[in-house]
Amino acid sequence: MKIEHLEERIIDYIESIKTVVDKKVHWNDLTKPLLHKTLKGITTQYEMGWRVQELNWIHNNEAINISFDSFPKDLIDCTNQIPAFQFIPGGALVFSQTYSGDVFIFILFPEIDSLPLENNITEIGLFNPTDINEKFIIEKVDEFLKEMIKWELPNKPKKLGFQQTTVKQEL
Repeated sequence: MKIEHLEERIIDYIESIKTVVDKKVHWNDLTKPLLHKTLKGITTQYEMGWRVQELNWIHNNEAINISFDSFPKDLIDCTNQIPAFQFIPGGALVFSQTYSGDVFIFILFPEIDSLPLENNITEIGLFNPTDINEKFIIEKVDEFLKEMIKWELPNKPKKLGFQQTTVKQEL
């Protein structure tokens, strides 16, 4: 192989870096502000004890999430009926920019000591920041709420404190 054969790979590599930069610029200039505005609008319109956070970590990784932070004010009275009731905060829908500039979307469930950590996350997918618009964000919040409802009201008794046992019948 001659050194000239590398030209195609070098061109491809330069294009890949340009693509990453374009995605990161789009995230910074358009996607991140849209996420913040849309999620903040949702929390304002529907006061359910959730909040929007903007996170920055590990140099250039950024994320915006909407998470359940406190018990919904409208339901405080119903908790008085069950004095031992304890709200478990922490469910979150996270939009996180990856090293490649794509946006990784996932759901974090509240942490419970008896629940293994591998059951604490549901991956929604990896998306180009140019694909994220207001309709897309609202659809992901809807998906998040459906998952949180399933988490709160599991239809299979193998979650959260239930032990699955087999009952043998004797004839």
